[in-house]
Amino acid sequence: MSWWSAGATSAARKQLGDYERPKEFQSVGLILGVTGIVGNSLAEILPRSDTPGGPWKLYGVARRPRPAWNADHPIEYIQCDLLDENDATKKLSPLTDVTHIFYVTWANRSNETENCEANGAMLRNVLKAVIPNAPNLRHICLQTGHKHYIGPFEAIGKIPAHDPPFEEEMPRLNYPNFYYTQEDILFEESAKKDGLTWSVHRPGTIQGFSPLSMMNIVGTLCVYAAICKHENKPLKFTGTKAGWNSLNVASDADLIAEQEIWAAVDPCGKNEAFNITNGDVFKWKQLWKILAEQFEVEYEEFDDGGEQVTMAEMMKEKGPVWDEIVREHGLVATKLEEVGVWWFADVILGYEGVVDSLNKSREHGFLGFRNTKKSFVSWIDKWKAYKIVP
Repeated sequence: MSWWSAGATSAARKQLGDYERPKEFQSVGLILGVTGIVGNSLAEILPRSDTPGGPWKLYGVARRPRPAWNADHPIEYIQCDLLDENDATKKLSPLTDVTHIFYVTWANRSNETENCEANGAMLRNVLKAVIPNAPNLRHICLQTGHKHYIGPFEAIGKIPAHDPPFEEEMPRLNYPNFYYTQEDILFEESAKKDGLTWSVHRPGTIQGFSPLSMMNIVGTLCVYAAICKHENKPLKFTGTKAGWNSLNVASDADLIAEQEIWAAVDPCGKNEAFNITNGDVFKWKQLWKILAEQFEVEYEEFDDGGEQVTMAEMMKEKGPVWDEIVREHGLVATKLEEVGVWWFADVILGYEGVVDSLNKSREHGFLGFRNTKKSFVSWIDKWKAYKIVP
């Protein structure tokens, strides 16, 4: 059994007028977090004429004003603070034609207890506003991730995690985790409506495009490489030996979106949790060389005996350097703290890699995959094409 893939021909589809608005819609999607990495991919893929379940009408929700790089997607953009119950009710309860919810957003707080409170409240506010008012609502996709198996950032290395490869039926860890909070709310609220189904999607480190994402590894590394080139310094790996050498998995943002769309429209994807990664493995030592080639900067092997400095420390005073790069190359005006998520890069490059099992997803009928190295290059190209990096 094969399944549709949106991956390689988006440019050709756009040239063929794929985004022309149909007169009638079969499905109406509500994307929460439409300017995030996967939300942006959903906003590109869902409107295409060959996307399953379509033609799709789309609402896209985000906290901030609509950015220019998101403006060409044919969606009705709604600026809304999901933490504000009144704002969520006011903005979302009138969306009575919604048939599918894609929840791909999150809020970051100082500890996991606060993360549980904030992220639980956001999801509950959405579901309480939409479920009672959308009679044709059929499915809710919730995106979480691998921290389901290893614990939140604050607990990594401090609590016993599951032994990889991760499988969806592994029990929850004995530690607060906002993913668990969100799942419980999803199960509770969806049970209030007969016939309403759900799916949970657990990616690894996501490769994609969104200058507004808090977990933006590709863009962050692009900014770092651009600064190294500008200063004529080698591209130094700032992580650990374990991060450099261990096997790891990544999740292409378009692939995640494809699995979520599959689960939303295919009976085999209902009421299940699925891992979603590219289907291959990589080492950062391999991607580091590719990153250097893409920015034509000198590549430096990991030095186990050298002094290790975190990326967050290295980038502390680089704001003026980034301003200069933006001016010289005519890039979109951004500040360094907007496009570089240094703490996140330090986490990703610093821990021993993990792998998951995709058997369940394949057995249920989703057979999509990506080549991680090619995916990495394609997303770097997109960051360049939108003139966020040189």
